[in-house]
This record gives sequence, structure tokens and C-alpha cells, in this order.
Amino acid sequence: MPDDPATDSTVSPDPASPADPPLRVPLRFEDWLTVLTLAALACITLANVIVRYLTAESFAWTEEISIFLLIVLTLSASSSAFVRRLHIRIELLADGGSPVRQRRFARVTGTVSLLFFAGLTILLGRMALDEYNWGDTSPAIGVPTWWYSMWLPVLSAVITLRLAGVLRRTWGQTA
Repeated sequence: MPDDPATDSTVSPDPASPADPPLRVPLRFEDWLTVLTLAALACITLANVIVRYLTAESFAWTEEISIFLLIVLTLSASSSAFVRRLHIRIELLADGGSPVRQRRFARVTGTVSLLFFAGLTILLGRMALDEYNWGDTSPAIGVPTWWYSMWLPVLSAVITLRLAGVLRRTWGQTA
């Protein structure tokens, strides 16, 4: 039966999640980092809730670690969201109009996003270096803050590279 979606090989298993575009470097790294970060965040928060319920005290370090994990979660999920075109956008502008207009809009927004994250990578790198040089320590645990902030320029650079790939593919599209 040719009209049966179960036998049609062109239908994706989940229509809500489109297939990833062909990439040189698969999104596995970002996806696993997102999943593991979210799992760690859930475990830390659950442990803090249980301890607070049983002892009326809370772990001082959970808020500090949770903030760091939320930032890592945001950056790792953003990287794959840019590639999959799942970021919040005004669809009337992004998906409306002719294909030529859509490509132009994608090129402009991709270029602006690429410049933003390239600048953010540089600024976050400078911030991490300043924290290292000044010997800043975290308030709750007392560990050097560069232990947390050194990962931010790395993840921002990953987003920058992903955006460069998205932009390269956008410029490679033809009418």
C-alpha cells in the first residue's frame, strides 16, 4: 500500500522533529552535553530539596553549581538549536516571502549572530583570564571562579563555529 506512512521511507518517524541537516561534525556532542547537564542539575536540585526537607538546612554550594550548569545548558542547547533552526524567531519574517528573501534574511541574521558570538567568545575569554589573574574565588565554595568561567568561551566558540557552518551552508544555497 503506497499511501501507508508506515511503509513510506520519506516520512520521518516524528514529524515534530525534523531531521538534522548534513554536518561534518554531528550534533552528538552538544546533545549529550545538554542531556548530562540537565541530569546533573536535576540531581543536585533534588538532593538539595531532600536535605532541606529533612534537616531544614540547605547545601550552600547547590545554587553556585546550579547557576553554572544553567549557563552550560543554555549554551550547549543553543548550539544545536542554531543548526536545527529551532531558535525563537518571528516566522513571518524568517519563513515568509519568496525563497530569495528567506535566504537573504537567513544570511543577515546568521551574520549578525556569528559576529555577536565571536565577540562574546573574546569577551568571555578575557573575563576568564581576568578571574585567573586576579585570583577571584566563589562565595559559597571558595574555589577559583575561573574554574567555572573557563568553559564559557569554549562553549561560545563552539556556537561561533556552528554558526559559521550554518552561514556557509546558507551562502551555498542556490535559487
